[in-house]
Amino acid sequence: MMASDPSSNDELLKLRDAIDAIDTQVLQLISERARHAHRIGEIKHGNIYRPEREAQVLRRLADDNPGPLPPQAVKTVFREIMSVCLALEQPLTVAFLGPVGTFSESAARRHFGSAPTFMPHATIDDVFRAVESGNASYGVVPVENSTEGAVGRTLDMLLSTTQMVCGEVMLRVEQNLMTRDTPLKDIRCVYSHAQSLAQCHEWLNRNLPGVPVIAVASNAEAAIRASEEERAAAIAGEAAAAAYGLKILAANIEDDPANTTRFLVIGEHDAGPSGRDKTSMIFTVQNKSGAVVRLLQPLAEQGVSMTKLQSRPVRGFGNGGWQYVFYVDIEGHQSEPAVSEALSRIRAEAGSLKVLGSYPVSVSSS
Repeated sequence: MMASDPSSNDELLKLRDAIDAIDTQVLQLISERARHAHRIGEIKHGNIYRPEREAQVLRRLADDNPGPLPPQAVKTVFREIMSVCLALEQPLTVAFLGPVGTFSESAARRHFGSAPTFMPHATIDDVFRAVESGNASYGVVPVENSTEGAVGRTLDMLLSTTQMVCGEVMLRVEQNLMTRDTPLKDIRCVYSHAQSLAQCHEWLNRNLPGVPVIAVASNAEAAIRASEEERAAAIAGEAAAAAYGLKILAANIEDDPANTTRFLVIGEHDAGPSGRDKTSMIFTVQNKSGAVVRLLQPLAEQGVSMTKLQSRPVRGFGNGGWQYVFYVDIEGHQSEPAVSEALSRIRAEAGSLKVLGSYPVSVSSS
């Protein structure tokens, strides 16, 4: 056994002493930041959660990052610092589509950090009701997936809710096959949410041909069933495996490696301008030829980019019967002159217009 180099040991001691000193400085600075945040809360009173301010801070720090930490790691560290500082003055309760271990919970924690109280709910409707009733400060709901498209129930609830959209989260969805301790060859059924099953369709055909797949309400419910049943497997996120004591047999089994789900954050208010924003709205049109094109013309004339156009039939809206409503996302904040002018002209021509809110573009994607 070779003796260690004394000079290397001396260098290690010096480096560790330097890290200890830096840790002490970091703690002092975080404490000072918390005191400033607490004082801001005393001055402002009421709601002090400012999604646009948080987005601005995270973007600036990522841009100023000198390395070696990657920008996303910097965002994660400072998200947690902001989360615990906010909790000193305004504890938040966040509702999400549960149970524990869903991608919705992962999105909520990415957006708000770990300080809030997180409340799982059985359905998307229940998430909206929790926020509308004041039982939750905010809610996080899935709205679309890059592979499987829009989440219809969220769109329906956005039409009727009194709440506004104040944020979005873009979450890279990594699907995993998990069991209690069953080898791949012995699996007799696979549970997951219908969208997750669709996202892993080709992998399942190649690796588990003929094995029944069973759609359930959420990936977390799938993990619960796999934890209770012999020779059953679930497709879910890594958080679900940890929550329910499952072993991951195969990771990242989604057919599209860029598979991403977009979530919306709902609350009593939207957000102020952050410098990089979206505005979401819902409108109806008169049943006339070219009505939709004419209604969108103000966006083009004002130089406002449209990032989403989704139509959906709704029963009992407007004059009764079936009618199509259109969900539109555009770049920019409704307080910006070009966006404001376009919205004003759309409102004058549309059968109805509901602006869901303006909010920062997801920091994880900006």
